[in-house]
Amino acid sequence: MCSPTTGRRAYPVLLLLTAVLAAGCGAPPPGEPAGWSAPPTTGAPATADQPAPGTSSPAPPSPSTASATPSRAADVRRVFPVRAANVDYHPTHSGYPGTDIFADCGEPVVAVTDGTILEVSRVDRFDKRGPLGPNNGGLSVSLLGDDGVRYYGSHLSEIAGGVDAGVRVRAGQKLGEVGRTGNANNVCHLHFGISPPCTGKDGWWIRRGVVWPAPYLDSWRKGGNRAPTTEVSTWQRKHGCPKAP
Repeated sequence: MCSPTTGRRAYPVLLLLTAVLAAGCGAPPPGEPAGWSAPPTTGAPATADQPAPGTSSPAPPSPSTASATPSRAADVRRVFPVRAANVDYHPTHSGYPGTDIFADCGEPVVAVTDGTILEVSRVDRFDKRGPLGPNNGGLSVSLLGDDGVRYYGSHLSEIAGGVDAGVRVRAGQKLGEVGRTGNANNVCHLHFGISPPCTGKDGWWIRRGVVWPAPYLDSWRKGGNRAPTTEVSTWQRKHGCPKAP
């Protein structure tokens, strides 16, 4: 979960970048912004369970989108989350399942599938002097797909207008742009995670990713439609929505 380079460049240096990211992110630390639970109903200060100013709270998933039958999940179209000609990623990640997708800063980050926006963080609260983990993602957005899976992207340079919790989006719709906010080690990239929604109960340690995205990214990049639904459902049946490790 680290981020962008400033210029446009090719990616033969991917292995070097991966090593830098692994060193900067660490095992448990690399996480994503916390505080995306139900919005506060009073003027009380934001807490770990309440979004701070500038952070959209999650929209409760409706019964029609909170889960999906296998047949419905198979019908959902999925696309690669970064729309760019010059893009690369590594199949592994430091410390937990996730993928860093390397592309130039400013390249479009798009919705993987049709669904509803769950969580949005428009403010970069990462501070290397503070605890690593909760705010590592910087600007970020997550989507609850119509297949019942949450797709999460972080380190964005900006989030598209109108992309807010509760808004419906379509596969391929622009959600933001690749950036290097948060704990990105100054490398342009999108951290991409796949997880169950667990809205209101989870934290950054789930949102950042619980199953390896690479096999699905490989499929979507080639125009395939491999679904992570079964793997995510299996993980949730086993773990539920666990508290912070």
